[in-house]
Amino acid sequence: MKKGVLLSSTLSVVDPGKALPGRNSALQVQAEHAVHGRTIKPPFPKDCETGVFAMGCFWGAERRFWELDGIYSTAAGYAGGYTPNPTYEEVCSGLTGHTEVVLVAYDPKEIPYETLLRIFWEAHDPTQGMAQGGDRGTQYRSAVYTRRREQEQLALVSRDHYQAQLNRAGHRRITTEISEAPTFFYAENYHQQYLAKNPYGYCGLGGTGITYDPAA
Repeated sequence: MKKGVLLSSTLSVVDPGKALPGRNSALQVQAEHAVHGRTIKPPFPKDCETGVFAMGCFWGAERRFWELDGIYSTAAGYAGGYTPNPTYEEVCSGLTGHTEVVLVAYDPKEIPYETLLRIFWEAHDPTQGMAQGGDRGTQYRSAVYTRRREQEQLALVSRDHYQAQLNRAGHRRITTEISEAPTFFYAENYHQQYLAKNPYGYCGLGGTGITYDPAA
């Protein structure tokens, strides 16, 4: 579990009227990716598309995507809540409604969205609700935030397909949220590509052990 910050263990998303007010100005984040040097902020190349995924702690989740061929860039951030331009401490308090997410810019000619979904389902346990591994709180919930109607349809089909595979293995129901992408807020500089900067840093990412098999 990540240290040095007060983590909320609340298992329900804060009511909008009780969310922290946030701020008008975005956090200042360096645009250069620490691994490959490309920008983590748009505009991305015209052939790129973007997706947003929440798999628990964004440190390990971001690494899973930047390691893939066909990925142009990645960034850690917050989405799905109510507080504008939140800080990490605010998100971890459970009072913003956000979950930790990864923005993925990819070239669909080199890596299709379906492959990103396969990585998503396999790399974490989507049945844990407001938790992931030893991390508990609404900021660790699973989500796929889609940028286009086609992405949403593919995500829903893949969820149902993976649920059938989990059912056969005796696993629980998938709790992943699938919805249109809300505003993405960039996390602080030190979170960006954290495990490249800190190779022995914490990573609580762990899947169910069930391979996503599109033919199953």
